[in-house]
Amino acid sequence: MLGTWQMRAYRLTGFDTAPAVQEIDTPTPAEGEALVRIAACGLNFADLLMMEGRYQDTPEPPFTMGMEIAGTVEALGPDTDGPAPGTRVAVFAGQGGLAEAGVFPVDRITPIPDAMPLTEAAGFLVAYGTSHLALVHRARLQPGERLLVLGAAGGVGLTAVEIGARMGAEVIACARGAAKLQVAQAAGAGHLIDSETQDIRGEVKALGGADVVYDAVGGDAFKAAMRATNPGGRLIPIGFASGEVPQIPANILLVKNLDVIGLYWGGYLTFAPQILTGSLSELFSIYEAGGLKPHVGATYPLDRVAEALDLLKSRRSTGKVVVTM
Repeated sequence: MLGTWQMRAYRLTGFDTAPAVQEIDTPTPAEGEALVRIAACGLNFADLLMMEGRYQDTPEPPFTMGMEIAGTVEALGPDTDGPAPGTRVAVFAGQGGLAEAGVFPVDRITPIPDAMPLTEAAGFLVAYGTSHLALVHRARLQPGERLLVLGAAGGVGLTAVEIGARMGAEVIACARGAAKLQVAQAAGAGHLIDSETQDIRGEVKALGGADVVYDAVGGDAFKAAMRATNPGGRLIPIGFASGEVPQIPANILLVKNLDVIGLYWGGYLTFAPQILTGSLSELFSIYEAGGLKPHVGATYPLDRVAEALDLLKSRRSTGKVVVTM
């Protein structure tokens, strides 16, 4: 029998109330679930949207925030096959990650390589999974193509730089400020554009135009990138960190024969989970072979989650921001 103990969790009780750390009972796993002792939780821009009820998969409050975690399996529910207690795992939870423990469906639990630090594992699934599916499965990026990454030093953008360079693309990294661009250059970017001081459209066109645009920013950056995309190019909206969802003029798509390709990584869990799990399996294999170098830009303890989220909101972070328990 599992004992019940008190744990800390970062809870949202209403969209008009700031989340806060509370003491709650540890949940008990039901059939098909596992109890995981959480070591770290990766933060995502979607967490900010969820606090306002603007994310597409926002639960009804109250709930524990935190979309992706890493930790150790503590126990399995009755009549449940899954990773044995003691197994180090990562989980795309959707919610419940900013806590000292949580119960999650076993089909969302992925064992991680022995050599992978839990802080890296906590921010691996969404960022690398998104970029891998976007560039390999959706955009079908080819060696020698020119890939423009907007928000290139952020959680997902940096992985797009790394994966794109690994696929043989000529990567153009666009980010705010020299420090962020240095991080993108270290991940494999061959060209750097400072979005604070340089004209994105002009700089990209001077390099020969973009064949694929990976956009985690939206707003004016997307508009400039679209106009610098080569005929027959592909644009992938990933997120809207600028706060502005661009409205795409169909006449430009028509004249330049452009494809705009949507990608919601978590959505694959509902309509094609085998594509997502296959992608993650490939990514973990590449990691184990030394082919991926996750960048955790900052870690915060659970009682400083608000500071960690503000780092995301102000777009001052590089790579992943991770909360440790």
